[in-house]
Amino acid sequence: MRALVFDTTLGNWENTRGFELRDVPEPVLDEKKNPTDADKVLLKVHYAGICGTDRGIWSRAAFKDQILQSIKAEGKEYRILGHEFFGEVAKLGSKASSAAPYPLKVGDFAAPESHVVCNKCFQCLHGEKHVCTNEKILGISHDGGFAEFVKLPAHIVWKTGTSEIRPELGAMQEPFGNAVHAASKVPLKGKTIAVFGLGPIGLFLTLVARGLGASTIIGVEPNPVSQDMAKKLGIDYVIPLSPHDKNAPAHHRDEAVIKKIEELTGGLGVDVSFEMAGFNSSFNNALFATRRGGDVIAFGIKTGDFVLEDYNRFIVRGITVHAVIGRRLPETWETTQKLFADQKNKIQENIWNVILDKGQDTILPLKAYTKERFEEMMAKHPKILIEI
Repeated sequence: MRALVFDTTLGNWENTRGFELRDVPEPVLDEKKNPTDADKVLLKVHYAGICGTDRGIWSRAAFKDQILQSIKAEGKEYRILGHEFFGEVAKLGSKASSAAPYPLKVGDFAAPESHVVCNKCFQCLHGEKHVCTNEKILGISHDGGFAEFVKLPAHIVWKTGTSEIRPELGAMQEPFGNAVHAASKVPLKGKTIAVFGLGPIGLFLTLVARGLGASTIIGVEPNPVSQDMAKKLGIDYVIPLSPHDKNAPAHHRDEAVIKKIEELTGGLGVDVSFEMAGFNSSFNNALFATRRGGDVIAFGIKTGDFVLEDYNRFIVRGITVHAVIGRRLPETWETTQKLFADQKNKIQENIWNVILDKGQDTILPLKAYTKERFEEMMAKHPKILIEI
């Protein structure tokens, strides 16, 4: 079958770039050879989404150790990439239907949770599967969905009705769930919020926050395309983020952004800040934009150390920081599917019409993949899909 992979035979991590389209063996279910296949699902992939993680892998800026160590542990030469995808159940192990969140049959449509949890560690046994000690991540430490077929543990495969959720958006349940999880950390009804980073998940967050009753939503974003999308989605204010001052430390907050947020909130600051970009300066912006007693939701992720500016101020103002990773299981998936299925909130309509621009130049058939075309699309659009 055809798949997009990181291939170790073509060079080392630092000296390569992008994804390779190559033929790889098609996964099979064979319970006689491998009894654990009883709990597996073979999914024929229809659509797969590209997110910030994939962009980081493309440029070799993220997940080096996890990818290389897992490839070595499996005795392989490549990793099939991709963790946001949607497809059709092609085959089921003998115990797979009962192991899935909802019963499955061949021909059902489904999308997977990207974190393959163990269901055995302390966290998994105490309702915290999203921080499983032994998790693997699709497309990083477990083969993913940028391929014609993928073999998955049934317990992460979520049945998805195409009468309620259009197939292209079926692949976006996983990233949308990130926004749902972030928005669920604190009550948002009647609150003023700021979203630092209006990439796809930041844009999703504006839709979720509005649905949860946020009274005012302020976005901070450098990309004019994302700024325009946010306005079309109904955000209240967008603050353009200027290039970082080269003479200032990389962690330093943007005083102009903080001042503008103070003006918009009558000098108070926002009730809740969402840091969705993963930059040190953005995290400090979020801290300084938040009112006394407010909350900061930290979602953006980067490897390495961060500098927290004015630690005394952070403590004295009583700001609470909440870290968010992945999706709570099963709660976030259940909420995501309910939100997608509710036509009255126009979430699907907004994602399709605005973020995906009705599929115009945002969906690339796998057979038409070239590195040059793919990179061009990533540069032009915040969110793109691969049609397998």
